Amino acid sequence: MRKIGALIFPGFELLDVFGPVEMFGLLDQDFTLELVAEDAGPVASNQGPRAFAEKSIEDAATYDILFVPGGAGTRREVNNALLLDWIARSSERADYTLSVCTGSALLAKAGVLNGRCATTNKAAFAWVCEQGPQVDWVPRARWVEDGPFLTSSGVSAGMDMALGAIALMHGEDKAEQVAKWCEYTWHRNKNEDPFARIHGLV
Repeated sequence: MRKIGALIFPGFELLDVFGPVEMFGLLDQDFTLELVAEDAGPVASNQGPRAFAEKSIEDAATYDILFVPGGAGTRREVNNALLLDWIARSSERADYTLSVCTGSALLAKAGVLNGRCATTNKAAFAWVCEQGPQVDWVPRARWVEDGPFLTSSGVSAGMDMALGAIALMHGEDKAEQVAKWCEYTWHRNKNEDPFARIHGLV
């Protein structure tokens, strides 16, 4: 059983969080889930609806899997030293660190991706690269696995990455079963993202 800490912050992207959370949450014998924010309580998403963070970053909770979404709020949070320090400490203690979309900008700014390969939302690729000049950014990938770090392209790609993470931890058959339960067509080829070409990155 692995405990997942899913970070939320003002302006987080709804699907970045709840798409992957749906995938992991269906495996309640393998994963437990907790929303965490700088301050516990309701946190407004980029789309408006609020999610409730059970934990504050001050609560000293530890997670087997750190999960960081993206969203417009990352443009502000890359300058939030308190949050970046928590990300760095939590990632160091976690077995795996996952991000979706521009969540990789927060990981990069926290320094945890230095010397690693990673990817991000293709529409925001240039800005995210600026946050981590010591990261080997992969423009073509749907998601990237580099040791304990998994980073995905934008928004819906997080569900593909979550299934990839499940396959990595529990086997591809289990990931395929989750995709079937969700009636989701899994984009299995992590090395090819059609939006890289759309946004002129390849």
